[in-house]
Amino acid sequence: MYLENSEQSKASGEGELSAEVILAEQCVIPKATEATVFSGPSKDSADLGIKVLMAYTGQIFNGEMDCPLLCEENGNLNTGEVQAKPLLPQMESSDAGKICVVIDLDETLVHSSFKPMNNPDFIIPVEIEGKLHQVYVLKRPHVDEFLKRMGELFECILFTASLSKYADPVSDMLDKCGAFKNRLFREACVFHKGNYVKDLSRLGRDLNRVIIIDNSPASYIFHPENAVPVESWFDDMSDTELLDLIPFFEKLSKEGGIYDILKEQRISS
Repeated sequence: MYLENSEQSKASGEGELSAEVILAEQCVIPKATEATVFSGPSKDSADLGIKVLMAYTGQIFNGEMDCPLLCEENGNLNTGEVQAKPLLPQMESSDAGKICVVIDLDETLVHSSFKPMNNPDFIIPVEIEGKLHQVYVLKRPHVDEFLKRMGELFECILFTASLSKYADPVSDMLDKCGAFKNRLFREACVFHKGNYVKDLSRLGRDLNRVIIIDNSPASYIFHPENAVPVESWFDDMSDTELLDLIPFFEKLSKEGGIYDILKEQRISS
């Protein structure tokens, strides 16, 4: 559910900054658009946060830059000068030989909202335009066990379309076992056809040894053959998807490449 066009925003008062931020990974850039603090879509239109405007230049939150690379319709980077430097540093020696697993945050591992919720796992303060707001965060069931095992088996990378001012402290609270070796945020994405895309070719890793776990197909549109899709999660405490994935990834960790086994998984599912 995306509420980013002008007709929908009129409901909160035309020309005003309402007390709502659209919780969506999509973003449309005509002259100015509604920027999001975190990336996952809301479960319903009432589940909103603090709305802010992002100018076409990508300057938001008192001049902070969180502008992803722009991308032409054919998927080619449209930045004038493609950055040769990989997004990730050289793999640590302790991870040598491991598959790189890119893991999304919002609606994959957690659900966050500016709207108060019952029994949040933690509350993160986020400053927006000089004002402090509370972000309420729920952890997906079995996320602790999932991250612990994934961190043992793989080089795990957090890659989110959220702003670092929100996602970094959430990750600090979530990843107590230190599963994530690196974290990538919105500015590492490529902006393509209204979506923040996670371009795996920019990581600096062999694509035959890279997997992305994400609830949003738009996030991995450049590399769908590398994806392990998961259902979007909001608040179903009986959910077992992360737990159910562990045996599959234990098997996958022993493979030399990922394409054949992921293809088999797609055919069987």
